[in-house]
Amino acid sequence: MQYREAQPGMPAISELSCRLDDNHVVLRWRWPEGVQAVYIEKRDAETTDGPPTSAAGGLKLCTREEYKAAGSFRDRIEGIGRLCYTVYASITEDGQMLLIRQSDGRNCAEISTGKAKIRYAADHKKSLFSRRKTVRITVTAEIPVPQEALCYVKKEGGYPLDKEDGTVYPFTRPFAAGRNILPPIEVGGNEYVRLFFTDGRKYGSTFELIPE
Repeated sequence: MQYREAQPGMPAISELSCRLDDNHVVLRWRWPEGVQAVYIEKRDAETTDGPPTSAAGGLKLCTREEYKAAGSFRDRIEGIGRLCYTVYASITEDGQMLLIRQSDGRNCAEISTGKAKIRYAADHKKSLFSRRKTVRITVTAEIPVPQEALCYVKKEGGYPLDKEDGTVYPFTRPFAAGRNILPPIEVGGNEYVRLFFTDGRKYGSTFELIPE
């Protein structure tokens, strides 16, 4: 698919709205004059770069007639998380179809289809005659979780209350959907570990972190 950067006078999508209706995402927008078809791109909101072929749903064609008959464009929800939709006006130039890439952001909208649950356990075990103990972390996720979304925090004298309440350590690999058993961590006998989001505002809109 070929793209053309929007220039003054070119057709542009505006007034894009996005809402949930049962198990569908409903999109509505103002059609520019003369445009008979658009292509709609769906991506995970956390991965807004890369070619459309790597998107959550690729590019979908919606004609003006189809939109008029339905009163909107409806996309079935197939997972949990934040999605980004981009609507591209389609034009033909010299016999070639082009999609108009807008820089004003009026053809883009984000929506959350719910929070995916991340359950974790951090089991602390100390041998009878040892001054140190072993922490075994288990993470159970409803959907894949990038490694940069989570960190573990170690604190002496008690469990950390938040990410700033101790020493922060990153994870070295992403978490697959399902149960993830991490290699054991050795800590001091009076040290304790908990998991937190690295950025609560960024990842808290997509995931819910639940201790077990």
